[in-house]
Amino acid sequence: MTSYLCAIGTANPPHRIPQPQIASFMAGALQLNEADSRKLRALYRVSGIAQRYTVLPDYGRENGQYEFFANTPDLEPFPSVGQRMAQYRQHALPLSVQAVRDCLRQQPGLSLSSITHLVTVSCTGMYAPGLDIELVAALGLNPNVQRTCVNFMGCYAAVNALKLANAFCQADAKAQVLIVSTELCTLHFQKSHEDDHLVSNALFGDGAAAAIVLGKPAPQGFSLALEAFHCGLEPDGRQDMAWHINNFGFEMTLSSYVPHLIQRGIRQLTDQLLENLPVELADIHSFAIHPGGRKILETIEQELGLSTHDNRFAYEVLRDYGNMSSATVLFVLQKLMQSLSAADAGAPVLSFAFGPGLTLEAMLLKVVAAETATASIHKAALAATPTAPLVATPSE
Repeated sequence: MTSYLCAIGTANPPHRIPQPQIASFMAGALQLNEADSRKLRALYRVSGIAQRYTVLPDYGRENGQYEFFANTPDLEPFPSVGQRMAQYRQHALPLSVQAVRDCLRQQPGLSLSSITHLVTVSCTGMYAPGLDIELVAALGLNPNVQRTCVNFMGCYAAVNALKLANAFCQADAKAQVLIVSTELCTLHFQKSHEDDHLVSNALFGDGAAAAIVLGKPAPQGFSLALEAFHCGLEPDGRQDMAWHINNFGFEMTLSSYVPHLIQRGIRQLTDQLLENLPVELADIHSFAIHPGGRKILETIEQELGLSTHDNRFAYEVLRDYGNMSSATVLFVLQKLMQSLSAADAGAPVLSFAFGPGLTLEAMLLKVVAAETATASIHKAALAATPTAPLVATPSE
């Protein structure tokens, strides 16, 4: 039985900071000399990011005006994990609710009270009772809703949430699954000159995405049928992409070797996903790729023979939001769904996401138009209805 991604909603915090302005903040916070400051600004210019969103207005301010960081030249005392998690608890819920409301606007016939499963996703904050329980109260969900938390898996975690939703719908045709992925990455700025931290500071932003997965297509617009999943692992990358909790926040390791690891594994991942399906890579013209960074997108294009136009939704999300960890691939899928037309019905969609491990996740989806789905259901119903034998009517 097939399940369907029927709607995606997104939300971002109110503070939209241009990338050059963030670079200025970082250069000051790291107390860089003129030469190193130029190098840092160059890194930000080539990132492919124009702006990012954050729950912390400090990234757009100058020293002396900070609300979260200390108003000292070196930002000391630097915020602890506890202080960062207090910010997460303050901001995660309202941002999540905003994303859910945006999602439901696309399918107004769906009632929150009918949601049977709630899956929350995050790697940038944790507490208990957590975001899942707070969402039940804030949204007015049934207290008996089945809750699952996908925590600390990194940028590919939304794919695991979709796998869970798919399993729930296959087990119960009446299941209605709400996924909420909320990431406040900018809480975890690391005041370090190490290359890994310089790169991660240049990439990550804050955002939330919500998605509805059902056992049948949406009654209006377009849905994406969840056709197949495949997970690959490159153990050689365990030290190249990692995520650890330390005294002053969650620390990201993101080495320059990651694109090479993805290049080495992406073709095999694709082949293994498609090997038992009636679809070949040449048949696929729609893509939703997690924009872990500009170099990663370029590497995948080179390896799979894609154009920048094929990858346009990923570049748009990277430009406008940066990398929002697990929520990002849902932002890309939302842009793809918004672009669909009747001519796309039945078209396959290939999606990738990557994270610690090094983990490579792949999904194959198929575009379903509401009109097509309704016609198919009606046709199947007619075929199942026995027809009465023809009886001749005597003439008068």
